[in-house]
Amino acid sequence: MKEKKKKRAQLPFRTNIIFFIVFLLFSMLIFQLGVVQILNGEEFQEEIDKTIQDTTKIPVPRGKIYDRNENLVVDNKALYSITYTPPKGVQPQDRLDLAEKLAKFISMDSKEELNKITDRDKREYVYLKDLAKNEGKSADEREETYEDLLPEEKTKDMSNAEIYQEVLKSIPDEHVADNNFTKEELEVIRIKKELDKAYSLTPQIIKNEDVTPEEYALVSENLDQLPGINATTDWDREYMYGSTIRSLLGSISTHQTGIPAENMQYFMSRGYSRNDRVGRSGLEQQYEDVLRGTKEKIEYTTTKSGAIIDSKTLVKGERGKDLILTIDMEFQEKVDEILEEELRKAIQLDPYNNRYLNDALAVVMDPKTGELISVAGKTYDHKEGTFSYSPHHTLHDAHRPGSVVKGATVLAGLHSGVISPGQIFNDRPIKIAGTPEKRSLSSTIGLADDIKALKESSNIYMFYIALRMAGDYRTPFPNGASSSMDLAAWQEMRNYFLQFGLGAPTGIDFPSESTGVLGQSKNDVGLLMNYAIGQYDTYTTLQLAQYVSTIANDGYRVRPHFVKEIREPIASKKELGPLYKSINTEYLNQIQASESEIARVQEGFRQAFQVQRGTAYSNFAGKDYNAVGKTGTAENTVYVDGVGYDTINRAIIGYAPMDNPEVAFAVLVPNIGINAREDGNVANRIAERILDTYFEMQEEQDDGDAEEAAEDGES
Repeated sequence: MKEKKKKRAQLPFRTNIIFFIVFLLFSMLIFQLGVVQILNGEEFQEEIDKTIQDTTKIPVPRGKIYDRNENLVVDNKALYSITYTPPKGVQPQDRLDLAEKLAKFISMDSKEELNKITDRDKREYVYLKDLAKNEGKSADEREETYEDLLPEEKTKDMSNAEIYQEVLKSIPDEHVADNNFTKEELEVIRIKKELDKAYSLTPQIIKNEDVTPEEYALVSENLDQLPGINATTDWDREYMYGSTIRSLLGSISTHQTGIPAENMQYFMSRGYSRNDRVGRSGLEQQYEDVLRGTKEKIEYTTTKSGAIIDSKTLVKGERGKDLILTIDMEFQEKVDEILEEELRKAIQLDPYNNRYLNDALAVVMDPKTGELISVAGKTYDHKEGTFSYSPHHTLHDAHRPGSVVKGATVLAGLHSGVISPGQIFNDRPIKIAGTPEKRSLSSTIGLADDIKALKESSNIYMFYIALRMAGDYRTPFPNGASSSMDLAAWQEMRNYFLQFGLGAPTGIDFPSESTGVLGQSKNDVGLLMNYAIGQYDTYTTLQLAQYVSTIANDGYRVRPHFVKEIREPIASKKELGPLYKSINTEYLNQIQASESEIARVQEGFRQAFQVQRGTAYSNFAGKDYNAVGKTGTAENTVYVDGVGYDTINRAIIGYAPMDNPEVAFAVLVPNIGINAREDGNVANRIAERILDTYFEMQEEQDDGDAEEAAEDGES
């Protein structure tokens, strides 16, 4: 009985201890709550309410491009566009869910679109769907996934990224075969592929090609179901003259390709986003800095979790500045037409012998300013029987030019002192030991001074200049004798040619150009003689145009350029914005020659065009515009499957009028069949028609200006 009482007495004591412990715990909890709420409450609340401000830049349309007469050449065509601007921290599963919702409103299931889906895209889709099957399930209900199937010993030392790659590889090939997906699923995969390209708070174009008004409206009406998606407008380049000078205008990257990988660091350091469209070639690339415009700068306010709760525009965007080209598009189209007609005529006249005749090239420029008025090329595809525009060939393709370089050769001889003004040589064949006989094309030239040598294109005269620069002054040269030379003669003669831009960069405002191919400087006087008549080194049509412009410009070489002005953008479609920058004439150098020496070459060029027996007399005699210049023919070998076929290159350079040149030109037609019937010299005909057209247009413009002035006077 006493034991029972003792046990009962102990119970309240134990209960008291438990109550005391509970009391202490509650006291500590209350104390901690007091500290949190009273001492640190404000600080913690600020942390809870804390938001983050991030800025992003929105691309704007590029600047427009006009010709010299302010005719629109490149415009921005407005497009419907569906974009995605993801918040920070968005997960792959979120993007898949969004893709499935977006697929209900837009179509991206064309064959072309679905062909862009890769094996990896399908594996990622299968992986995410595999994970999704366990969403909301308890541990007991959970199904086995591809990740569960990986052996633990294989993945225990792997990072999450490595495990992810391993899971994708482990998915059986049959699970990602095309026939394992419906067309609807493939469309979702395709849309997700575009969503995956987006960077946080940076708009990514999901679709901007062939977005129908219905798609645009549906997306606009359901934006509340599509977080990050927006229905807006985009732009694409529109070429008002089709392919006419498209290869010169260049191209821009797409929103899908974005910045080229090889230039990523360069552009990112200049404020670009990875998916920005940039100029990839031509003038779009050359003038990227001014065509790109000023991006719109937007500040996003986000929570710590990354959700966007507000946005405001900090800097209003402005489209790129406009380019005013030096090109006259009306004249350019006429030059293209002339090239195609004459090229077609020559090929049709003798299709077999002219089977390697592909190109007709022409450059027309202002010799005083360097403004390029027309840069044209036409190429014929013998297999397809079609012509295409190829103005870039005038900058990139170099050919042996023949006798058009003889002006530079004569000036080299005069300035170096190896010949004197009016020096006479007898135009008779020269035979050097161990080499074929060298002669002029015409056998009736006879005695010739430097001017007559240019007029009638004496090769022998140029050979004597080369021999003398090589140190051999024997005149006449002994038939069959040998000749040695100083290798320094190569560099000396080339230095004269380089002053004209022959073999050197022209300085054109374009991302790339060929400087031609320089032959080896061998201890062979025969090769130096070939060089003196344009039968060794190769030059582009643009280099030839710069060369003749230098002669027209009394020895001053100017930099050729495509862009005349840069203008500020304005909203008006009827007028141009204020002048931002004018591209002024830039003199690159003055050649080493006296005025009197240059005048002798100019006179030789005049006689070649305007005096009987001149090589272009039949084309230019009696023309009101008083043209001067030089023709050229060069032998060339075309190799096909290791077999050589002999062809000739026809070239002609010139300028007009002689006394106050407005325009200089170079025409090059390479690889004419050596036995082909040309119906006359095709290059000469092209040049004649180009100058006729140019001065006819100038006369029409002058008449129009006069009529307008008279009307203004009457009013």
